[in-house]
Amino acid sequence: MKTINQDIQNNQMKAFYLLYGKEDYLKHQYRDKLVKALANPEDNMNVRIFQGNGWNVTELMELANTLPFFADSRVIVVEDSNLFKKTPENLEKELESLPDTTHILFVESEVDKRNRLYKWISKNGYACEMNTPDEKMLLAWIKGLCREEGKIMDDAVIFYFLEHMGTDMLLLRNELEKLFCYKLDSANITLDDVQTVCVTQATSKMFAMLDAIGMRNRKQALLLYRDLLALRESPIGILRMLQRHYNILMQVLALSKDGKNNKEMAAACSIPPFSVKKYASQAGKYTLDQLEDMVDQCQDTEQQIKSGNVKDIVGVELLIVGFCEK
Repeated sequence: MKTINQDIQNNQMKAFYLLYGKEDYLKHQYRDKLVKALANPEDNMNVRIFQGNGWNVTELMELANTLPFFADSRVIVVEDSNLFKKTPENLEKELESLPDTTHILFVESEVDKRNRLYKWISKNGYACEMNTPDEKMLLAWIKGLCREEGKIMDDAVIFYFLEHMGTDMLLLRNELEKLFCYKLDSANITLDDVQTVCVTQATSKMFAMLDAIGMRNRKQALLLYRDLLALRESPIGILRMLQRHYNILMQVLALSKDGKNNKEMAAACSIPPFSVKKYASQAGKYTLDQLEDMVDQCQDTEQQIKSGNVKDIVGVELLIVGFCEK
């Protein structure tokens, strides 16, 4: 990320960037930074997005070989393409011959680092892995956002906030926005504020819903899901919290089987040490195979929603029903 910031600051942009990893907030933030540095994001003539894997590589390359229209650069964003798992023949050679005015930004959830396109981008452009920062970095990030808004949160309140809200940066940013609005006329954000705005209304119901799923109580889980929707929590936000939760359970279960202690598990999972016991208790209700399948189902549901194959509210509800029936 430091390299990207330096490229933008020095106006020395590379032709190819690959942003990959689990942290969508960071990927989207740096994607937007790069696009803005290269072109006007609203310039539909010179900025184009290819999303998913339902498009033709030939169309992409034809566009990439076209000079920009009354602009300095042509910018192409390629998201979740699967190109870094299965790469068409000769794609690297075609990329080598593109005009200097073309810049391609690849944004991927997963890549195979053995893939030849990954190796080519790493050599001829810049590949940056973006995963959730550790607790220390999240603490600094939250304090920075608070300073920008003229607000103050002490460390104890931030740690409580992280414990109950998780470490998904997009969700954290949304919850902080709620707090900033709630404390519009006051600088200090207290534990009571977090409990009132974030935890009591949403997170407590989220944890209760997760407990209901663990107990296979379908009726209660769906009731709590609808309560969350009534509190204006987005289905995608709920889905990502589900995915994060089961991913942590999977990691905790695997690490506990390897004999790791609470401190080691907390560091590996980017969770506070005092919350490990809670996760370990829930993880004991599943097998590793079950948890891995649940994480995969969360990812598949999000992809189905993004592609328009299923409505977000319905997709998440069907997922919850399926988890309760396991």
